[in-house]
This record gives sequence, structure tokens and C-alpha cells, in this order.
Amino acid sequence: MSNLDELRTLLLAVQSGELTVDAGLSELQATGAYSLAESAELCLDTGRAARCGLPEVVYGPGKSPAAIVTAFRALNDASQPCLATRVSTDQVSAVRSAFPDLISNDLARTIRLPRPDSDDDSQSGPCGKVFVVSAGTSDRPVAEEALETLLWAEVDAELILDIGVAGPQRLLKNVGRLREAMAIIVVAGMEGALPSVVAGHVACTVFGVPTSVGYGASFGGVSALLSMLNSCAANVAVVNIDAGFKAGYLAALVARKG
Repeated sequence: MSNLDELRTLLLAVQSGELTVDAGLSELQATGAYSLAESAELCLDTGRAARCGLPEVVYGPGKSPAAIVTAFRALNDASQPCLATRVSTDQVSAVRSAFPDLISNDLARTIRLPRPDSDDDSQSGPCGKVFVVSAGTSDRPVAEEALETLLWAEVDAELILDIGVAGPQRLLKNVGRLREAMAIIVVAGMEGALPSVVAGHVACTVFGVPTSVGYGASFGGVSALLSMLNSCAANVAVVNIDAGFKAGYLAALVARKG
């Protein structure tokens, strides 16, 4: 099942009586929407792209380098793009040995591999534009994780750095560009004010990402998190502290629907 439209067609056929429940189940199983790639360490959900629009992503901590190599092989064999987050140098080295064309981002701590039938960094997906905005340079690692997630999802994405509220003219000079976006990710630590300010200039969803950047009273990002959750801008949605991947994934789903 290559996309959600095909899955919907199958379900409607069962609902209308054109297919029996058993026949529909057999066809669903045959399409791979619930297929798995199992190994000693992993039970990889290779059917997730058919059901949810994007493939499974590998979270690096706690996994052996061999496990990540196995996951990338399974996804690559299924013609799906590969992404692993929060990876270590040993994990990067092991996967690069198996896949010399691996794209790594040391700052974001991510590795990715495009679909076998796509061009690297083509950004050619059928979707709208997404901007990733960082309040300060210290927020960049989280912003880069969001950007790498968008590139993995084949979304046209661009990074805008260091335009926090302490220098409001830096944001104002970029407002025209931001208004072209299907979605915007705003990454900010300290008091976490930037998502609200950006949201007041645009007519799209702004995903706020609080970071653990800041002095003692920032409480490791909790202060920024609470500021974003209490935003008076109605178009701000908030993800977890330092969760660049989560924001990138959500923004990709929005952009791909466009």
C-alpha cells in the first residue's frame, strides 16, 4: 500500500461490501502496510510509511552500532529513506562502513540515507516550504535536528539562524520569507519568547521547540517550555524540550499534506 489514499480505498471497498472483511485483510497484509523486518535486536515496522505517511525512525541511544546498520538495511531494502537520531560516533562509523553515501550531521547528531531511487538532498517532495528558525546560535543543534528530519522526509526546508527577540530587527527582516511557509519550526531557549512573536506575523502553524539553553532559572528548558505552552498566539503548538526531531516530523506531515 503506497499511500493513505490507497488504504482508504481498500477500507471503503470493505465498508461497501465490495470486499469481504477476510478478503480485505488478505489484501492489506499483501500490501505491506503491517509488514515487519525482524532480527535478533529489532522488530522494524517497515509498513509504517504506508499507514502513517513516513517510515520508522531509529533512535540511537541504547542501540548497538550493528542494530542501526540492520535497521538501515531493512529500510533501504524496502525502498524507504533512513534516519537515525542522537547517534554516537561509533554508530556513525559503523553505518558509514555499510553505506558510504551516508549523510551525517555531527551538530544534529543525526545520520540519514535517502531512498534508493532519489537524489541526495533533492528536496523534491510534493510539499510546501518549511522554515526552521533558531533564536540563538546555542539553539542550533536542536534546529539542525529538525532540519535533518525535514530533509529526510523530502520536504523543502531552510534554516534561519540567530534571530531571537533580543534583536527584533533580525526577525523583521525575515518576515516576508516566513510568510511563504506551510509551517515554521521555532527553536528557542532562555525565556522561549520567539515562537509567539513569529506566530503573530504568519498564517501557518508554528511549532515551538524549547531548548535546555539558559542559566539556572531556566530549569533545563522548563522555563521556555512553560512560556511556549502559555503563548497567547493561537497558532503555536509546542513539542518537548530539545525535541527537534519531533517538530521536524510534525512539520513534514503538515507540508506533505499541502
